Amino acid sequence: MTTPLTPAEAWAALKAGNDRFVNDEMLHPSQGVDRRSEVQHGQNPFAVLFGCSDSRVAAEIIFDRGLGDLFVVRTAGHVLDTTVVGSIEYGVSVLGTPLVVVLGHDSCGAVAAATEALTRGTQAPGLVSAVVDRVIPSIVGLTRTGEPVENLSAAALGHEHVKHTVLMLQRFSVTLADAVAAGRCAIVGLEYTLTDGRVRVAEVVGDIGEV
Repeated sequence: MTTPLTPAEAWAALKAGNDRFVNDEMLHPSQGVDRRSEVQHGQNPFAVLFGCSDSRVAAEIIFDRGLGDLFVVRTAGHVLDTTVVGSIEYGVSVLGTPLVVVLGHDSCGAVAAATEALTRGTQAPGLVSAVVDRVIPSIVGLTRTGEPVENLSAAALGHEHVKHTVLMLQRFSVTLADAVAAGRCAIVGLEYTLTDGRVRVAEVVGDIGEV
C-alpha cells in the first residue's frame, strides 16, 4: 500500500480500511517482520488519530492498518488539554501527516458521566472528574437550543461532542488552523458504532474529497 500524501488520499485509505474491517475482509497491512524492520529508524504516518481510550475502539484494528501508519493519541472521552494538542501538532508539523481524525463512539462512558453531572449533580470519582469537566462544554452547547439535556439522546450528545472537539482543535491550535488553510491538512470528526464497526463522518474542516 502506498502512503497517502494528501488529506483526501489519507481519508480514502482510512475509509477503505474501515470497509474491510466491517466486511471481515481485513488485509492486516504493515504488521509483519518486514514492516517492523522498515520503520525502526523513522516513522511516516499518514494520519493523526485522536480518539477515546475505550478498549473497544482500537484505531489500527478498525481501520485495518499497522505499524507506522497512524500517529495515535487517546484520552477518555477524547478530551483535549495542552499536551494532547501539542501531540497532535507534533504529528502535523513535525511528522507531516495530512489528516487529523477525531474518533468518538456510541455508548461513551465519559459523555454519559457528563450528562449525569449536568442533570443529577453526580460527581465522578477522583481525577475522573477532570475528564467529565472537559466533556460538559460540548453538552452545554446543545442546551442553547432550549432543549433540556435530559430530553436529548445519548447519540445526539456524543455527536455534538465529536463536532465540538473538531472545532476546538481548529480554533485553539494556530498550527492546525494554518495547515488546514494552506490545504496541507484536514480535520475530520468520526463516530464509530460498536455494533457494526462502521465509522461515519460527523464534522469536516478542510478538504477530504468524497465523504
